[in-house]
Amino acid sequence: MRALIQKVTEGGVFIKSENYKAEIGKGIVILLGIKTGDSEDDLKFVADKCCNLRIFEDENEKMNLSVKDVNGEILIVSQFTLYGDTAKGNRPGFTDAARPEEAIPLYEKFIERVKGNVGTSKVKTGIFGAMMTVKIINDGPVTLTVESKSQG
Repeated sequence: MRALIQKVTEGGVFIKSENYKAEIGKGIVILLGIKTGDSEDDLKFVADKCCNLRIFEDENEKMNLSVKDVNGEILIVSQFTLYGDTAKGNRPGFTDAARPEEAIPLYEKFIERVKGNVGTSKVKTGIFGAMMTVKIINDGPVTLTVESKSQG
């Protein structure tokens, strides 16, 4: 499992076809890729790491606080393209990305795990498999990748 995390001043997803939008203020956007063979242990590790990363500044301007510490919000967006293989040719291959029947249950459990860490009202999501417009106003900029232990 792979998460690309961006610290943001604001973020959002917009899905015109569904008349759907979800927006957050200060917090993190998690772009989540699920790989074939990922497990609940993978999602627990990545979810917990994302919620506990100390990437927000304390009173001394040192990255010492987590999204929980600053009462921040989290936007979770499924992103199978994080497993795009660009080694050959110019068109990425996505054979490592989990198929929807495997990925959707893990995505939903990931969301529940994050809600358990920070509180339900602090978490917004995109819609799995939908074509979304994603707004990310990166703060810092701070962008990090978290991968489950089985990937390393």
